Amino acid sequence: MIVVTGAAGFIGSCMVGFLNQNNYKDIILVDDFFKVSKVKNIENKAYTAKIQRNDFFDWIKENEKFIQIIIHLGARTDTTEFNVEIFNELNLEYTKKVWSNCIQYGIPLIYASSAATYGMGEYGFDDNHNIINNLKPLNPYGNSKNNFDKWALSQKRTPYYWAGLKFFNVYGPNEYHKGRMASVVYHAFNQINETKKVALFKSHNPDYKDGEQKRDFIYIKDLVEVIHFLMNLRKYSGIYNLGTGKASTFNDLVRALFKAMKLKENIQYIDTPVDIRDKYQYFTEAKMNKLTEIGYSKQFLNIQYGITDYVKYLTKSLYI
Repeated sequence: MIVVTGAAGFIGSCMVGFLNQNNYKDIILVDDFFKVSKVKNIENKAYTAKIQRNDFFDWIKENEKFIQIIIHLGARTDTTEFNVEIFNELNLEYTKKVWSNCIQYGIPLIYASSAATYGMGEYGFDDNHNIINNLKPLNPYGNSKNNFDKWALSQKRTPYYWAGLKFFNVYGPNEYHKGRMASVVYHAFNQINETKKVALFKSHNPDYKDGEQKRDFIYIKDLVEVIHFLMNLRKYSGIYNLGTGKASTFNDLVRALFKAMKLKENIQYIDTPVDIRDKYQYFTEAKMNKLTEIGYSKQFLNIQYGITDYVKYLTKSLYI
């Protein structure tokens, strides 16, 4: 059986959907199932059992012989939350317990890290283990992810196979419940749908024109493909970037939306709020050679294709 934590969330539920589409049915869903806002994400999914997050470690003791792999995607992901204790509990200490159980019972582990660990990108966006101790995340969420990465690399005992994945800007179906933390694609779609126009931040950096700030946007369907690849490979443990390796501008993104929605472009530029202006990232782009060097050869979807596909889900309220 395959265990997916955070299974009712955006990425976790898409992972379960992808597994179902590839004939995996013996799946254990782990999450806080008292949160009803995400229930649509697991409707019509095939799975063996749902386990409450707080009961997970007791369940492992009783079922460890049947577990083939743990895909640990559950986390507190709110970058506007500044209560460090919440991140220490849910992102750091909980993941340490998952790691320890994987060692104890001989279970391979794939876990979600984040590109938020890179901060302002002072050291670039290279998944070289040597720079991880130097990274300076911009918020407690990024710190919690980086603190676990540092801890994992310092351990003498590890799961026999493990991979930490630094997710870049992920977008796609099943993210409707995330509120402010949903992708810019989701928010821009809703703006355009309601007003037939979209607002983007002006550039306050002379090296970039308005709307030409760049991010590495990765479609959820690419992300789960990579996890599936690593799930089957189970070699070359370590921390890997998971973006496309090709940054796109916000202008590119919203133009792709207008095109997919068959609407005339109407982009307005507004001032970046002063309170976030000094921490605003103008460029992120994953270096992806480490993943390709271990054999991942599938081409990542370009932003126009990804957004066109996503719009089909949004307009019909479909879920993966």
